[in-house]
Amino acid sequence: MSSSTAGDGEPGMPWDTAREDIGGSSSTGDYSKHESAVCLGNGEVKSCAVVKYSAAPPPTTYALLQEKTDLKLPPANWLRENPQLGSAGTTVLGSSSKCKPFSSFGMAYDFIDCIGDDVDVVSDSENIKKLLKIPYSKSHVSMAVHRVGRTLLLDELDIQELLRRSSQTRDWTWLKEIYQRLIDQKWQRKKKSKENWYQKAILSKFLYYSINGDGAAEPVSHDIDKEDEENEAEEYSSTWPATFTSTMSDAEESDMPKQESVSVDSTFALGQVTSVPKEQNLPTLFNEGENSQGLRNDFVRNIMWTFEDIHMLVGSNMPIFGGGRYPAVSLRLRDSNKPINVLTGIDYWLDNLMCNVPELVMCFHVNGIVQKYEMIKTEDIPHLENSTFSTRVVKDIAQNILSFLKSNCTKEGHTYWLFKASGSDIVKLYDLTTLCEEAEEEKHQNPFTLPVAVLLYKVACNLMLKVRQNRKHYAKIRTLLLNCIKLLDEEKHPQIIASVYYMLSELFRLDEPPDEDGESLRAGGLEDSYSDEDREEEEGEEDDLTEDSDENGSYSNCSRPQDDSKAVAVIRSVVELSVPEKYKSTHQIRPSCAFPVSQDKEERCRHVLSYVLKGLKAVDSSVKKESDLPAADPNTPIPLKYEDGGANGTSEKSISLLLERGYVQVDQKHPTRSGMIPGSWQHRMKLQLFLKACKAYYVLSDAATNLLKYGRALRYIKLSLQCYDAYCSISATLHSQVLQLHSQCLSLCGDIQLMLAQNVSNRAAYLEEYSYQTKEDQEILHCLHRESSCQAFNMATDLAMDPEYQLFVSCKCYEAAHELLISEDSKDQPSDQLSQVLKRLGNIRNEMGVYYMNQAAAMQTEKEVRSSVSAAEQELWKKSFGFFEKGMKDFEAIGDITNTALLLCNTGRLMRICAQAHCGASADESRGEFSPEEALYYNKAIDYYLRAMKSLSSRESHTAVWDSVNWELSTTYFTLATLLQDYAPLSRKAQEQIEREVTEAMMKSLKYCDLQTESARQLLYQYRAATIHHRLASMYHSCFRNQVGDEHLRKQHRSLAELHYGKAVSLFLSLKDAPCELLRTLLERVALAEFTMAGQSSSAAKLKSLIGAVEIMTETRHPFQLICNELLEEQTERQSSEAAALESADRPDASTGSTSGLDLQEVMKLTCVFEPSFSFLLLQTIKLMTTIKRKASNKDEEMLKTYKNVYSKLLRAEKNAPLLSRVELYIELLQQLTPQTGSDITGTSTA
Repeated sequence: MSSSTAGDGEPGMPWDTAREDIGGSSSTGDYSKHESAVCLGNGEVKSCAVVKYSAAPPPTTYALLQEKTDLKLPPANWLRENPQLGSAGTTVLGSSSKCKPFSSFGMAYDFIDCIGDDVDVVSDSENIKKLLKIPYSKSHVSMAVHRVGRTLLLDELDIQELLRRSSQTRDWTWLKEIYQRLIDQKWQRKKKSKENWYQKAILSKFLYYSINGDGAAEPVSHDIDKEDEENEAEEYSSTWPATFTSTMSDAEESDMPKQESVSVDSTFALGQVTSVPKEQNLPTLFNEGENSQGLRNDFVRNIMWTFEDIHMLVGSNMPIFGGGRYPAVSLRLRDSNKPINVLTGIDYWLDNLMCNVPELVMCFHVNGIVQKYEMIKTEDIPHLENSTFSTRVVKDIAQNILSFLKSNCTKEGHTYWLFKASGSDIVKLYDLTTLCEEAEEEKHQNPFTLPVAVLLYKVACNLMLKVRQNRKHYAKIRTLLLNCIKLLDEEKHPQIIASVYYMLSELFRLDEPPDEDGESLRAGGLEDSYSDEDREEEEGEEDDLTEDSDENGSYSNCSRPQDDSKAVAVIRSVVELSVPEKYKSTHQIRPSCAFPVSQDKEERCRHVLSYVLKGLKAVDSSVKKESDLPAADPNTPIPLKYEDGGANGTSEKSISLLLERGYVQVDQKHPTRSGMIPGSWQHRMKLQLFLKACKAYYVLSDAATNLLKYGRALRYIKLSLQCYDAYCSISATLHSQVLQLHSQCLSLCGDIQLMLAQNVSNRAAYLEEYSYQTKEDQEILHCLHRESSCQAFNMATDLAMDPEYQLFVSCKCYEAAHELLISEDSKDQPSDQLSQVLKRLGNIRNEMGVYYMNQAAAMQTEKEVRSSVSAAEQELWKKSFGFFEKGMKDFEAIGDITNTALLLCNTGRLMRICAQAHCGASADESRGEFSPEEALYYNKAIDYYLRAMKSLSSRESHTAVWDSVNWELSTTYFTLATLLQDYAPLSRKAQEQIEREVTEAMMKSLKYCDLQTESARQLLYQYRAATIHHRLASMYHSCFRNQVGDEHLRKQHRSLAELHYGKAVSLFLSLKDAPCELLRTLLERVALAEFTMAGQSSSAAKLKSLIGAVEIMTETRHPFQLICNELLEEQTERQSSEAAALESADRPDASTGSTSGLDLQEVMKLTCVFEPSFSFLLLQTIKLMTTIKRKASNKDEEMLKTYKNVYSKLLRAEKNAPLLSRVELYIELLQQLTPQTGSDITGTSTA
């Protein structure tokens, strides 16, 4: 239709304004894309609307109808789909957009992010307007209210229409009895009058006429049959969009629009529960892209409307046009003979606020003939003549209604019914869910149950996406999911129930430590929503709160009246809704249904397994098996048998299953063992649940290992691997994350078997732990057996009694874990786990090498007669050496120089054991000469120790390992030198060559004796160094005595002997616990002096040598003093023990052995050497001093007198005296000589 001409300008609208409006469409192209707000100029209320979604194209300028246009004539484009009207193009008469009882759910599904916290109300704009007009209107109100978190979902509930349709669909039969009990039967729906259909028809034609552009409407011929038009209008008029019904009278507005009954069954969820984003480990439940009837978001636009402090997600179908002074206007058609009333004004005002439309264009007509247009700003609508209302009162009504609903609709998942009868001032709120549950057979017939449950599920899924950023969502998610389960029948909805249980198990994060601030989770529940259990516990408390709230004027007027005990709450008069803050939400913020935070890993895992079991039961209940499995009692363990593949094979073949399960390929064309169809939701859900159980048991096993409960740990890792086995039985492919988990399980299994092998003494306790099984574990195992025999890992998880076998199993587990990690499927995984497995693999190979090495050493020790090396010994050496070699390669692969050095050190020890086994035996079965094989293996040992030192490079790299290798190297050199010296191979080598080799080995051993560094081995190093010096001195002493001819060489040997004796004495003196070694060294040194004296010719030289020997002899007073002290301590201990034995009537004879660690036989031998040597020195000295021809000084005479006196006492000493008495005598005699010789180097007194 063309626009009006200049001469057709209508009053109330200047022509220039109209022309501006027509040309102003270009400024509104992105209307639905940006946020804009309308703030009223009077500042009474605040309103802001943001379009979240719009199916309509950008608003275009409306077409101005010419004056006298007859709206009774239909335009040519009438009822045709047109993008200018959005969905109203074909549904303006309600042919397919009838109001449904689930309209808010469709919006909630589409904007799930807003549900729970951000939005207070989700509803159709018509429901919002109807609520806000309650105090002004006598019409009835009937709405369903549902709560999800802090969000309320409001839907129109036309009960009479639903009951009329229920005879066909049987969806709403549960309402019939409740409705008959609660509602006056005299109330009936008023039928629509023909005038009503007439008004709707001309409004529809007006909107089509107003479409501007190529599709502009033109009138059709006037010869249309009015009866046909009426019938056609009636055909499309079962529901009229309320946006266009505001022209009706007050009485007409009281009529509720009819609704098409929608049959809602369990199939609706298949399109409405959307799948979770792929990056989250949440179940993908249903097919995407489907929409079930009655639950779609059919609104032209969805708007986030903030009215004062109330946030609402609103659906609207109001057509919006361009034109006028603003980017968008709304068109209204009014009969000039009927004034605008308050209800119509509130309708217009709220529609424009919700849709963010700043201007209203009113077209007036008389009997369908266009008269004029008038433009009204949105903020001026409340001040129109005959339609004046207070925006502040509307704001108060909104706040009071919201507070009333939030305070009383407290149970998530319950269906509440807000009802006001026509002409009544009383508003009642019923809990239909509670009333429905009173009839058990009707419990699951509430059609709202499934949409609400699915919405709770979707909100929980959405929060799961945010859970890593904010762990406070845990409690909210748990509350939502538990309430979701309460609403569902497991037989009808096993898919949702299984998914909910899986999500509940996902709340317990097993791959991260518990939050230190547990309060953030405990207090993180829904702010004003809590579970039924908590509500029952706090019912009394809530009643008290209700009674005490009179101060705020909140519930003194809405408590339950005596004549209606079924209502949850009642508003006694709608007038109260207009009173500011008459109703305040007293619903307390309670941290109820708090998330069970526990620092105990086992408790967390038990929660997970509990939910996994329930999920598996839900899945199994839905699987129809072609052939039922034999019934099994979950309380009775199933007797398991090994499969043929591993029952008769060797352990090598059995262990190969560890790897075969890592690359299993399952036939995906046929049903699984339990009857599941591959690719079905049951199949996908079981995969997730099996994997979750596998992780939970793995964490339990790891925790038990840390507690040293190795029997329990082995039981848990067995269950974990059985879960993995069942997973492999139904999975076609294994992702890298799954292979990584399998590698971790095998690695932990290897750890446990290793610990069991090392703790043989506690085997009985471990067996008891291993045999115990909870009922929950048994039930999970039965669920696993529906898909698999779970035998693949029995060999790895059995509790064996043989440590060697346990070490073997441990090694194979690590090898399998390593193979998995280096496979093609796992190459994109981080290398940390590979390094850990290689380290464990190197460690177990070291353990096995040590085990076989110790076996060889024990076999060698048990030999009664020295014989040649047996084949069994050689086999043990080969095994040990092979494991050490492999272990070194493992540690070298990860650059672990410390452990590499340790394995080199152990290999060196193995070489020494081989050397000991090759020691020769003479004809009389005594130790024979040092053999070449011994030398070979000792030199190999030295090579390995040197390699270990080289790998460490310095002591700072690892002090303990460095010191250990250093000690072993010094020991090996010392042992080699000692054997060469004591069992010299004179049959193969010359004496001089042997002496050189001994000296070289001794000096190298001495080189690695760390005498300066303070450590636990410092005293051992000192003792070894002293022993080396003593042995070298003895060797040079022997060479000096036996050397003939070369005087220069003899002097050199004597000098070296003196040097090493001196160093040996110095080191033995510093030890203070080696008196026998010190005494022997001094006596040998005296013998060297005696032998030197014997070769001298002059008396003066001999006397000098003798006096020097006596001085050395006086130094033996120190070791004798140490021996005396130990003998005295031993005598005291023996006397005290004898006394104690007599008092207790025990055996009186105490042990005669030495308890002080002193070798009495060695002391006896040394005293037998000391006494004649001492006597000989004194006698020879006295003789020479007496016979020498020189003038004796007083000092010499005094010295001679002392020598004679000491010699006399020594001769008169009783030969059979006790050892202690003899030692005390020696000390006394040596003390007498000390002032004479000045050789009191020790300062030790005889006291």
